[in-house]
Amino acid sequence: MGKDNCCERRQSSLFVHLIVCLLGIGSWIAINGLWVELPILVQHLPEGWSLGSYLVIITQVANIGPLVFTVATTLAPGRVQEKPVVYVIVTIGTVSCLLLAFLWDRTSVIAGKEHSTAFLVLQFCLALVDCTSSVVFLPFMSVFKPQYMMTYFVGEGMSGLLPSMVALWQGAGAVRCVNQTNVTIINTTQHTGASFSIHPEYVEPNFPVRDFFLFLFVMMLVCGIAFTCLNHHPACKREMVRTQKVVEDIADHTSDHDPAVQEIVYESRSKGTDNKTTDESGNLTESGSSSSRLLEGEQSKYSSVVDKSSADVSSSAVKISRPSYPSYVYLLVLTVWINALTNGVLPSIQSYSCLPYGTEPYHLAVTLTSISNPLACFIAFFLSTMSNLVITFLTLLGSGVAGYIILLASLSPTPYYVGETTGAALVISSWVMTTLCLTYAKVSIATALRKEGRQGLLWCGATTQIGSAAGAIIMFVLVSIVNSFTAAPMCPV
Repeated sequence: MGKDNCCERRQSSLFVHLIVCLLGIGSWIAINGLWVELPILVQHLPEGWSLGSYLVIITQVANIGPLVFTVATTLAPGRVQEKPVVYVIVTIGTVSCLLLAFLWDRTSVIAGKEHSTAFLVLQFCLALVDCTSSVVFLPFMSVFKPQYMMTYFVGEGMSGLLPSMVALWQGAGAVRCVNQTNVTIINTTQHTGASFSIHPEYVEPNFPVRDFFLFLFVMMLVCGIAFTCLNHHPACKREMVRTQKVVEDIADHTSDHDPAVQEIVYESRSKGTDNKTTDESGNLTESGSSSSRLLEGEQSKYSSVVDKSSADVSSSAVKISRPSYPSYVYLLVLTVWINALTNGVLPSIQSYSCLPYGTEPYHLAVTLTSISNPLACFIAFFLSTMSNLVITFLTLLGSGVAGYIILLASLSPTPYYVGETTGAALVISSWVMTTLCLTYAKVSIATALRKEGRQGLLWCGATTQIGSAAGAIIMFVLVSIVNSFTAAPMCPV
């Protein structure tokens, strides 16, 4: 397994890895950025700390985007392509981030109550972009060699790390505990008594919210440029699987966009293989070297592509072990479970599980969790596995540690070992371990599902959103409606 990975890395392009990583960063950076900026936003927007509940609900409503795309591609295969959809959603995300920089604090009165309407509307646009990216970015990656799938997930992990680092530099959420003296009059002779209390006070940020949203705007713009490079830069085209590149060459030279050609393009994407794409000079090998020869006749054009596609699939049958149908379904179920935990349940209770041990352990847990996500993807890049046994073990291990975190949150504000160094060390290490295990399992599942081609990655993205939405809705009910968790004071007495 290690020798194969080394060979694959030698055959890949560092430049393309960088471009793919930038594409992955743009997948969720907007919504992640809003969450890390929340401690500053709640000080200025009329919703206050209930703004977090609005973010959760609006994000789940935005799942209408991936739902529509998945249904459309299922009912009309070959007619709904990822490329135009990606260009649309990246444009929406870029424009929304730019508008947020200047309109985020605009409010209006609705039903007699003041609301931050501009922020909420633009947040819905960003949520629509990020949710839909799960079902369009992954299928698009099926046209590239499989080693780039790991790089995409590294970028997706960094979509949480980068805004966290910028927000940390900004000072978002930084709090100092201030002593306050309360003077009370005991009787009419003006005898007074004094009492002391400690209350949290937010530190003034190092730069304004507008600059943070401009940072998100730049990153979304970079994501759009990266996607354009992946489609048109010669170095990126050389890293596409051969069958995909041949049929795209045909489609590009067909002026009437014949539906038969488009169907062939779709079928080739669904059967993406790991074969070599081009020779050293960047030209297609053998019968795929000249687009003019492919376009000599309509009948020969179609048959040559179909024959070549079949030959490529057959030649790679020995190398590629596609998962059986039960295994395929099992991996999708695991995807739902893992994303319900990582994107829904655990983020909702992080403050409840960590804050009882103090603000420093809390911020350290948040930072190390953000680092652990891309770190797990790096580990998967150099030490990958597609064994269902290993994936199941890591999922169970990560879920078990997540159960301990949920237990600590349910015991807030007095969980085990509160006020002790042991408790802080345990909660921090638990967050790091569960993130490493579940992220590694998630990346391994996506790599295995890539063997199913475009359709496998489409359903991987769809089940990712299903799990995330289910986990977020359940926790919204438990946290905001049932009030099952009690927050610890930021400044202990």
